[in-house]
Amino acid sequence: MQITDLATEQKLLPLLRQAFRPMFLFGAAFSAIAMLLWGLTLAGHIQLKPFANVLFWHSHEMLFGFVAAIVIGFLLTAVQNWTGLRAPHGKSLLFISLLWLSARLLLLFGQSLPLYLVAAVDLSFLPVCAALLAIPLIKTGQQRNLFFIPLLLLLTACNALMYIGVTYNRYDLMQLGSQNAIWLVTLLMAIVGGRVLPMFTANGTQTKKVEAMVWLDRAALGSLWLIFVLHFFALSKYLPPLAMSGLFALSALLTALRCLRWKIWLTVKVPLLWSLHLAYWCIPLGLALYSARYAGVNISNSIALHALTAGAMGSMILSMMARVSLGHSGRMLKPHTIMSLAFLLVMAAAISRTVFIWLWPAQTMQWLWLGVGGWVLAYTLYVLVYFPVLTTPRPDGRPG
Repeated sequence: MQITDLATEQKLLPLLRQAFRPMFLFGAAFSAIAMLLWGLTLAGHIQLKPFANVLFWHSHEMLFGFVAAIVIGFLLTAVQNWTGLRAPHGKSLLFISLLWLSARLLLLFGQSLPLYLVAAVDLSFLPVCAALLAIPLIKTGQQRNLFFIPLLLLLTACNALMYIGVTYNRYDLMQLGSQNAIWLVTLLMAIVGGRVLPMFTANGTQTKKVEAMVWLDRAALGSLWLIFVLHFFALSKYLPPLAMSGLFALSALLTALRCLRWKIWLTVKVPLLWSLHLAYWCIPLGLALYSARYAGVNISNSIALHALTAGAMGSMILSMMARVSLGHSGRMLKPHTIMSLAFLLVMAAAISRTVFIWLWPAQTMQWLWLGVGGWVLAYTLYVLVYFPVLTTPRPDGRPG
């Protein structure tokens, strides 16, 4: 479908032709820089003084800086395929890119600025993007994808909760906001992964697509929604630990059954596939760790949490960016061979941040540094390999 005038399109800076271009490039580069600064701070090599405090900055920026950028890049690119209408580009895309960048600079260097100023700029990003996403969906009656709008607004509420925690010096509220955001993003990964992984696997391995089992999908996603609701309204603390353990165990089992049906063993020769499958498997792993934690096993919240963040989010985002960047820029779905190393590095970072710290806590700082190093190298490789892909026109001359 011809959705834009080609002559007009060619006048646009390639970076501003589709949302995945600036959001993936800036988001990946920011994550490498932010993680490096975090690692240097932990090791005592620098004294970072961002807005609020270093712990707030790290948890907030990896979620609402890095992850939010990639989510928006993905959604505002996908909406063009969903609706056949031109997605945000040009001036509107430049505006949201600058809005996102302004928030990152304010949070890193705005320690002396008024809280309301920093919060206003940062909190406006997701609602503005939600509006841009809603317009084509509503115009074309895309009911199936409208749920992304309230999801983005719920993420904004989680972000606001973190700022409320800063206002009243309530670490519990900051943590509640970040944890709720993690449950929401986990749910988003489960939904999107469930849609695309069977199709990607079938196309990439030339095998028959695994058809969805409706009851299993509904049960797995329903359990994740329940986990989010219980945490969002702080109801989990009123339930017996064994009840929460059972809920997490059930959710882990249902999610693992979905993963198992997609046949990861078929993907060993296709890096864009095995990396996605491994990332998805980190979701039931993280849920299982939370189940064990509620059952009384000596597993810290940080370890279970990072199975979902460093493991599932870090790996799935890198894999999806590598695939989407090629597909939507008109290139073959064959990434540079060095990206296989990047996929392994980010997974190694997750293992170091979770399994190694749990098994050998005496060497925690070494494992943290290994995790930081793996992440920084993985995302730096993405930036270096994909910079020309994201900043040059499609080789086939088509819009986008």
